[in-house]
Formats: sequence, structure tokens, C-alpha cells
Amino acid sequence: MVSERLVSTPRGEARLVVRRAQRPIATLVLTHGAGGGIDAPDLQLLALRLPRHDVSVTLVEMPWRVQGKRLAPAPAAIDECYVAALDAMRSRAPLVVGGRSAGARSACRVARDVGARAALALAFPLHPPGRPEKSRLVELQRARVRTLVVQGERDPFGAPEEFPADLDLVPVPEADHSMKVRARAPVTQEEALGVVLEATLEWLVREFAGG
Repeated sequence: MVSERLVSTPRGEARLVVRRAQRPIATLVLTHGAGGGIDAPDLQLLALRLPRHDVSVTLVEMPWRVQGKRLAPAPAAIDECYVAALDAMRSRAPLVVGGRSAGARSACRVARDVGARAALALAFPLHPPGRPEKSRLVELQRARVRTLVVQGERDPFGAPEEFPADLDLVPVPEADHSMKVRARAPVTQEEALGVVLEATLEWLVREFAGG
């Protein structure tokens, strides 16, 4: 069952799209990147499939997207809106915060403050393209909760090998920052997104169901 509602934030109303599992082992909350929305294929796939495996999923469409704007505000404002949306939610299951790109950065920054048990970072923008010296690794480490990074092998914002070796990270074959693969890649788009789903589900089950 899918439900939607608007919740207040300091920047206007955010939209929550909720898919509840019958007996959830965790509640996963995901938000989008700075230039995209909750219609991103990886977010949609997780929202559709994880509730079948006992994980409730809520997608958070930030206020500027609800208002029809394309450009996100400064990181502090993103965090402010994400925290407000999370505060408006109620769940008895353990909370996992996450997102893709800028949403992943925000999730890591606020994880401890909102009482999350874990964080999921999809396409974490480790640095601006071509600027590895501008590392955002400290934001990822700031989460201070169990964190999974799912990163495309061809992501110009940070390839998997650029992350610390001790990080819990799953590479997505041939995928770019949007988790898209080239037409002639040795894996299909469906297979690449399947890696995102399987890695996320396996991690959640391991962390919250003990299996």
C-alpha cells in the first residue's frame, strides 16, 4: 500500500511517499540529490521492492522540488528540511536514513542527530568531478553509525577505489553517478540496478534481522 502526505519544514512542505512492510525489520528513509527527484530509478526500485522483504520505505521529496524548483539550497538548508521531515515520521522499527548524491551527504550529516541506527549512501559524491583534493570524506565519516555506500564504478564524483578500504562499500559494475550504464556495457541496466537492490537488502537483513 502506498500513501502520501505533506509535512512542514522551514523551507516549505516536503512530500512523503510511504510504502509500509507488514512486519518491518527496519524503516528506510531516502531522499534525492541536488538536481534530481525521487523518481530516480534506484530510489524507485528500492521503494517498490524492499517492502516485500520486510523493510518499509519512505521517499522524501524536498520542498524545492515540491515547489517546482530545480536547484537545491545550501547543505545546511537541506539538512534542516531532512530533519524536519524525519521528525514528522513515526516508526517502531529501527530507522535507517539515506539518499542519493546530495541526499546521501545529508543523511550522513544528520544520522546521529535523528537517532538513526544506520545510513545508506547511494552514489556518494566524494568530491566534485576532477577535483579529488576537495574530499567530502569527513561527511561520510561523520555519520558515526553503520553505513553502506553503493557506488558506480564509473562515478566521476568518486570511483569505488577512491574510498577507504575499510568502508562497507558495494561497487555497481559499469554504472555512473546516476547508476546508468552505457548501451554496450557488459552488464544491462537492469542488472546494474539489481546490484543496488541486492546489496541494500542483504545489508539491511544482516544488520537488522541477524540473518
